[in-house]
Amino acid sequence: MPPFVLTVLKILLLLLLYFFIYRAVRSITSDLYGRRERAPGRQKTRPVRRPRGGAPKRVVLLDPGGKKVASYPLDGTLQIGRAKSCKIRPDDSYISEVHAQIAPRGGGWVVEDMGSTNGTHLNQRKITVPTPIAAGDRIRVGKSVLEVR
Repeated sequence: MPPFVLTVLKILLLLLLYFFIYRAVRSITSDLYGRRERAPGRQKTRPVRRPRGGAPKRVVLLDPGGKKVASYPLDGTLQIGRAKSCKIRPDDSYISEVHAQIAPRGGGWVVEDMGSTNGTHLNQRKITVPTPIAAGDRIRVGKSVLEVR
């Protein structure tokens, strides 16, 4: 084979290797830190979620078997975490000091991650922005599960 073709093949192989490394690092960082939010002018619009079970009134902490451990009324902002200032304090070492919060917003309720290490999940999807909740939704913080009722 001519030297020119070999040089082109080497460059293509090197580019392919760099692309693979870039995708691997990007995947690892998005798993560890979540996806980056867009700049304020470039927010992606979300479809309006219809509440499945009506307006929520309570948040119930469940044990690993799915049984009710404690119940908290939705009467204001509820912080979830290990700190003494948090209203919901599950016995879970995977939860941050102030892990997440449930707050009233726009006539409904939203759950928001407060920069936790392990993230906050709503119905098995990791959330990075304040997300509306409805009765029947499940919020996972650490290894603990909260059900909105």
